[in-house]
Amino acid sequence: MAIENLLMTVVSQAQMERGSISIVDVVQDAGFVARCVLGFLCLMSVISWGIMIHKFRLFLRLGKDTRAFMEVFSRRGHLEQVYNFAKRLKNCPMARVFLAGYIELARQFQISQSDSGGEDEELLLEKLDSISRSLERATAQEVTKLESWLIMLGTTGSTAPFIGLFGTVWGIMEAFAQIGITGAASVAVVAPGISEALIATAAGLFSAIPAVIGYNYFVYRVKIEATNMDNFSLDMLSLIDRVYIKKSTAS
Repeated sequence: MAIENLLMTVVSQAQMERGSISIVDVVQDAGFVARCVLGFLCLMSVISWGIMIHKFRLFLRLGKDTRAFMEVFSRRGHLEQVYNFAKRLKNCPMARVFLAGYIELARQFQISQSDSGGEDEELLLEKLDSISRSLERATAQEVTKLESWLIMLGTTGSTAPFIGLFGTVWGIMEAFAQIGITGAASVAVVAPGISEALIATAAGLFSAIPAVIGYNYFVYRVKIEATNMDNFSLDMLSLIDRVYIKKSTAS
């Protein structure tokens, strides 16, 4: 019986030790400040993951629509046909840049038809400059749209470790406070505060690392799309200069 009682005592102590290191139990037993820190970090992590999933799906649709648009534009057909196709693409920044340039081109032709005089060549040169400015403005607007919500990822990646560090410092302060109250420095006294500190550190890193990776990736993708839109603007200006302006000048 003595041996059985000893075994039961060892088993019960082992179960208590396994339960004492459970993360769920530590969070449940954490203080108000530690819970606030963990809750705020959890919220930042959820928002960051939501932004990354949304952006990933957006760039997938963007790539598909961009390839379809460039296939139509590369045929070098009538711009009216490209315009009708571009209007149907809702997730293609390059198509919206084309629409801005085409609308400005059509507006300048209406102005040239309504004006009278013999200064056609100067008027045509003004058309190209105006279209170029419209393309640049549309490109800047599309880049700004693609960069939306990325600031949240950057903020999470830069601030989450420090918020976790605050929770770490607070947990250590509580551990020392318990030592001062009890007058003993045993593991049972300092373990709750140290556990809160370590969990806060882990939560900060868990929130920050994916956000930093996502931020760097999507900033890189935005730069690629911005470069593609700039190159497309040059191609469109070259096409307009070759097909429309020079023909009109020759006539």
